[in-house]
Amino acid sequence: MSNVYKFKGVALATASETSLLTTSSNETLIVKSIRVTNNTSNTPTFSLDVLDSSASNAEFTILKTQSLAANTSVEILTVPLVLESLDQLKATVSSTDSVHIGISYLNIT
Repeated sequence: MSNVYKFKGVALATASETSLLTTSSNETLIVKSIRVTNNTSNTPTFSLDVLDSSASNAEFTILKTQSLAANTSVEILTVPLVLESLDQLKATVSSTDSVHIGISYLNIT
């Protein structure tokens, strides 16, 4: 079994739901931090969902319509989030504003 700490950055400029992380069939991810930065003077909202493959691919809302103040950052997680085999972490921004997401996680294989 291998444990590797990783970082993934994602720039969103679309109002469509976007997959941020997808686990493979032989790994577990423990997400420690999700930092969202609004790079504009607008105030879009941000939502976060998990597609749970062990629950017949049901999608669960982790965060619903968090308001993002102009030109600021916010830490989304207060406790770790576990993604099991074939789960997906997805985000939706309410507009096409420039939003950056930084995800720090432990990859266990």
